[in-house]
Amino acid sequence: MTITKRVTFIAKEGSEAKMKELLSAMVKPSKASKGCVFYDIFQYENNPRKFMAVESWENEAALDGHKASAHYEVYKSSYEPYCEDKYSDELEMLG
Repeated sequence: MTITKRVTFIAKEGSEAKMKELLSAMVKPSKASKGCVFYDIFQYENNPRKFMAVESWENEAALDGHKASAHYEVYKSSYEPYCEDKYSDELEMLG
């Protein structure tokens, strides 16, 4: 079963550039990960502190593989000092 998530990040004031750098570094290796259906990260034009990742994985094993990757570990160990808030939503594809 495909797993699709939206993850929202709110950068701390003055940390927008660092959050953009950290999140941008996730895109290429995540897209190359086994089982990745879709992976992109967006920065809101009207609120540069706000970022949104939209990701879709073939199944739970693919998502687990992503979370066990080296690039995910770098992100996970680095983003908190620059992030004011983070939350995620599970999405269901219609149609």
